[in-house]
Amino acid sequence: MKKRLKNSRYITGFDGLRSLAVIGVILYHLLPSQMRGGFLGVPVFFVVSGYLITDLLLQEWKQNGKIKLGKFYVRRMKRLYPALVTMLIASSAYITLFQRNLLNNLRGNVVSSLLYVNNWWQIEHGLSYFDRFAGESPFTHIWSLAVEAQNYLFWPIIFILLMKLVKNRGKIYITISIAALISAIWMAILFIPGQDPTRVYYGTDTRLFSILMGSGLAFIWPSTRLKAKIPKQAKKVLNSIGLVSLLLLTAAFLFLNDGTTFLYYGGMFLISLVCVVLVAITAHPGASLNKWLTNPVFNWLGKRSYGIYLYQFPIMIFYEAKFNVADHLVFHTIMEIVLILLVTELSYRFVEKPLRFFNYRGLFAKLKTWVQAPLKSKEKIILLSTSLVTLIALIGIVMAPTNQVDANQQELQKQIEANQKEAQKTQASTETTETSSEGPDMAEKYGLTNRQVTKAENMQVTAFGDSVLLAGAGGLKEIFPKMVIDGEVGRQVDDSPPLLQALKDKKQLEDTVLLSLGTNGPFTDDEFDQMMKIIGNKRRVFVLNVHVPTQRWQNEVNQKLGEMAEKYENITLIDWYGYSSSQPSWFYDDQVHPNPEGIVPYCSLIAKALLTGQ
Repeated sequence: MKKRLKNSRYITGFDGLRSLAVIGVILYHLLPSQMRGGFLGVPVFFVVSGYLITDLLLQEWKQNGKIKLGKFYVRRMKRLYPALVTMLIASSAYITLFQRNLLNNLRGNVVSSLLYVNNWWQIEHGLSYFDRFAGESPFTHIWSLAVEAQNYLFWPIIFILLMKLVKNRGKIYITISIAALISAIWMAILFIPGQDPTRVYYGTDTRLFSILMGSGLAFIWPSTRLKAKIPKQAKKVLNSIGLVSLLLLTAAFLFLNDGTTFLYYGGMFLISLVCVVLVAITAHPGASLNKWLTNPVFNWLGKRSYGIYLYQFPIMIFYEAKFNVADHLVFHTIMEIVLILLVTELSYRFVEKPLRFFNYRGLFAKLKTWVQAPLKSKEKIILLSTSLVTLIALIGIVMAPTNQVDANQQELQKQIEANQKEAQKTQASTETTETSSEGPDMAEKYGLTNRQVTKAENMQVTAFGDSVLLAGAGGLKEIFPKMVIDGEVGRQVDDSPPLLQALKDKKQLEDTVLLSLGTNGPFTDDEFDQMMKIIGNKRRVFVLNVHVPTQRWQNEVNQKLGEMAEKYENITLIDWYGYSSSQPSWFYDDQVHPNPEGIVPYCSLIAKALLTGQ
């Protein structure tokens, strides 16, 4: 018979913290402009997890003088595995039947998720958490669950060693704090400004400090030793500190951009420290924060936060592949949230809760009963439907290719790579490149006059942008042989100022500048202003708006570009979206990059704007 821990209490306010964390993460993906720092919900999960696990281990150690590792691991598996396996099977079956373009690397994703090494698998395969256009998969978010599970695997053993060898809780706290600081410093060392931060964002070694900080707190702030009755002044101090930390975290959720260098040079550590303070005040029965964070909505969300986090990405990826969410954004956002909560509730009721308390010793007997049940019985229907979905998932997992690129993707990839190499050659040399087409032929091809063709041959232009610019770079170079093209896949507006400054320093920022940005995400006025400060007001700037119908930021980006064109007198807006939105045949399957048919009107539109100045 299981021996219960004495004096253990359920801290309802932690459900409130989990609710805030999961709301931040979901809105970060659904409304990135409004919840720019919602990804910081993950440190909240980490700190709460570290504190609770260590607090329970301390209670067990105090009561029994030992830790039963086997039972600890079984409890964790029963808590985490049922919903994870259900999500992986259901998602794999859906991909196999309805979204086969996601079959690529499905097997590696599923196996690494089941083994809780998905964060390292994604790092190894060069995947990015921040590539919101091309790199998203239904399993991107599993990285954080892998970090937590790796901690669950090793932490109890480390805990036992610390309790036996160090013994003194104060010294243990110092030891853990030093380890957390080393992890944060390691993040700062490995982080390279201007490059994708996924390695330090995903790495267990560079993210463990949040969990360690929560674990360390448990040694000096154990929940069972905190007193409910404290002086009024002490309560006021605790409440003030708790409220300030809550406001700081909320501000970080709203305003701290994921590309901010500060995050990786100690910012994430400071956010985790704020989370530690929040956890400490919430855990204290003498403070009011626990009560403030306790309500029916937070209780519901908090208890289901694991499932909500687990199912959010598959539902968003599957939904947004079928609908052009840029139009009617509010409606689609509400629909996605409803679907996430609905699926989570079904999972919580019929998978997580039943299997958490299920006696697995009687599993075979239970299965035998279901097999022998009548064909029209509920048990047989559940067994057959579950078996069918699992079979479809297994077929998809087995047949899934590894690192395969389909013909459409391969053609686009080759086009971009070839244009990027040509663009790099142009940047390295100031020699004039001759056009490969004769004037009259090119005039007819792009709808230009002979005078415009001649003018374009001698016109010096700097084109700066992302993969869409690279996709059309070959045609642009054909029209403007002296054009300097600086393009990069996945480029964002906030990455651009130092890159534009580098072009300026090399005397390659010409008097006419073409900007093609916004495909990969929204931006702020300040981020755009930084670019324009470098470009200056004496250069003519042509800004191309975006055609990204499957991404929720399309309309927001285009509206913002329109506002910038009104704000700056030297900016001319080129309406690529309005010109191409009714021409799906101009694009590859991603509906974003112009294909060989679409490159001609793409380049023609740009050329006419640059040559006429309108």
